[in-house]
Amino acid sequence: MLALALLFAPAPGLTDTPLSGPPVPVAFDPALLGSVIGTALNFLRPRTLEAYSVRQFTLWGLNGLTAIDPALTPESTETSLRLVTPNGVLYAQRPPAETDLAGWTQAAVGMAGAAWLNSQPLRAAGQQALVQSFFDELFNHLDPYSRYIAPAPAATDRNARNGVQASAGLTVVREGRGIAIASVNANGPAWSAGISPGMRLLSVDGQPVRGMDEAAVTTLLNGDPGSSVSLTLGASPRSARRRHAPEQAAERTIVLTRAAVPPETVFAFSSGDIVVLRVTGFSADTAQEMSLFLDQAMQPDALGEDPASGAGPVKGLVFDLRGNRGGVLQQAVTSVALVLDHGVAVVTRGRIPQATHIWSVQGGDLTGGLPIVVMVDGRTASAAEIMAAALADHRRAVVIGSTTLGKGLVQTIAQLPDGGELFVTWSRVLAPLGWPLQGLGVMPEVCTSLGRAALDQAMQDLSSGVLDLREAVRQSRLARPPLPVARILEIRSACPAAIGTDIDLDTARALIDDPVRYHAALVPEDLGGAPGPGSVHVSAD
Repeated sequence: MLALALLFAPAPGLTDTPLSGPPVPVAFDPALLGSVIGTALNFLRPRTLEAYSVRQFTLWGLNGLTAIDPALTPESTETSLRLVTPNGVLYAQRPPAETDLAGWTQAAVGMAGAAWLNSQPLRAAGQQALVQSFFDELFNHLDPYSRYIAPAPAATDRNARNGVQASAGLTVVREGRGIAIASVNANGPAWSAGISPGMRLLSVDGQPVRGMDEAAVTTLLNGDPGSSVSLTLGASPRSARRRHAPEQAAERTIVLTRAAVPPETVFAFSSGDIVVLRVTGFSADTAQEMSLFLDQAMQPDALGEDPASGAGPVKGLVFDLRGNRGGVLQQAVTSVALVLDHGVAVVTRGRIPQATHIWSVQGGDLTGGLPIVVMVDGRTASAAEIMAAALADHRRAVVIGSTTLGKGLVQTIAQLPDGGELFVTWSRVLAPLGWPLQGLGVMPEVCTSLGRAALDQAMQDLSSGVLDLREAVRQSRLARPPLPVARILEIRSACPAAIGTDIDLDTARALIDDPVRYHAALVPEDLGGAPGPGSVHVSAD
């Protein structure tokens, strides 16, 4: 009844002489507001890193009214909950019990309704702004990563995470007046059909594409999920010349079923006898993409289309995580499982059992023990830091670059009744050797952010078996939470965060080319072991 009453009358609890104001506009929906706030409070209560009461969450959120209209001031004492302005009291009631979820939800809606009746700035801002301000003020008291995302951007984020566009899973590019396949998404139908970059696209559903621009061709390729699209393809000019085959004979038609394709996050290229996998994020299919590329890279002719080309076997692997802001934690763990036979990948600790895990991997190294270098920089964060830390702590890879961002908090997501989403930090991340990622970040074994002279000296010392950053790496690996900010800054200063450059790949190649340097750069063996029983096992299958 409270929600309906707010549509037609002043909010309950107003004084006998409330400020006059217009009727509540239809745009104000107290039922929806109550559902959003109640759902959010119920979700937050057991999950935040520190324990707070429903009362505290609500009082923080109600300060959002003041953020929109400074004339509105929520006040709370042990015996009174009020909304006041310089001209009088707009709302008053006895405070609910500390843990009364329904009571505090109703109080928040009641106060918001009273404010809406009497505040032109609030009505001008709209109810969505009210909701946003409520959560902004609430999350200002928590960590930097907990947040509310409004319905429209939340839908965009969900689409980006899950992939909703029905397509063939490829991109095209103009070559003269013709159209060629520019890239093939490893998550899409074109990949499994054997379509590869460089092939010429001749027609779509029988319509010739010669002379069309990329956007027009893309429109033809896209369609309803589950619908069919017929592609007539020709071999790349280079392939046709090599095989001395007539152009017409190389043509073939493939029928694909359009699908919602998650965003591609893994991109592969070769640098001599080294395979580089650039990972831009960790979405729902990142580990699967990585698995496909690794399987491809381990084929005998991975570095040459023709075995007679003289290309040798793959000598090493580079994961480029520079600029990778993270994503789905489980995908990072599964990615680690692709190149690590067994061991703890990461530990998460929160207040509830679902937030506390020891994530272990078992499944087998797809690379057969190839040397691995991980490139990171000051923008590498979250799930990307988890992967780098796990491979470094297990001496499975050498990490090079600069100290990473240091985002070692994990968020869980709740969808709210308005279509918005809550991202709530519910656990802290510890690397396999027990050190915290939050604030500290990953200290690389080889630093490229100190300048060319320092890097040259470090590489020269590695040739003699000396790791210049040994003490800095040791200090970072032996760190335990909570860490004072001054201590974090002291450790990080050994290799300042910076944006990656071309010198990183040159350094990665130099390490892979020289086994002495590579093994000298691995994390020292005397830094301890990983956590033991109680693991959550993640397989690479």
